[in-house]
Amino acid sequence: MEKLYYTIGEVSEILGENASLVRYWTNSFGKFLKPRRNAKGNRIYTADEIETLKQIHYLVKDQKMTLDGASLRLSEDRKKVESRVLALDTLKDIRAQLEEIRKTL
Repeated sequence: MEKLYYTIGEVSEILGENASLVRYWTNSFGKFLKPRRNAKGNRIYTADEIETLKQIHYLVKDQKMTLDGASLRLSEDRKKVESRVLALDTLKDIRAQLEEIRKTL
């Protein structure tokens, strides 16, 4: 990530979800997410907030947790969730690279 701020559309593309879900999660996880607003009033997210949204995505979509359960897990054991999300991202990158190599063979 090289930009300072990302629009909600860019964040939703990164997560593979629609913008309304990102907006809903932002409102539901206000304890962890405090995006700024630009001059137009649109939410803009930092790289750290995107990482938090990735953790929420992992807990809610992959681990099938409720929003309350995900919030509790982030409060109690955030480092463990962070390391799992980082490991999954790394594995996805490696898989994409291997598929590119396979295509070139």
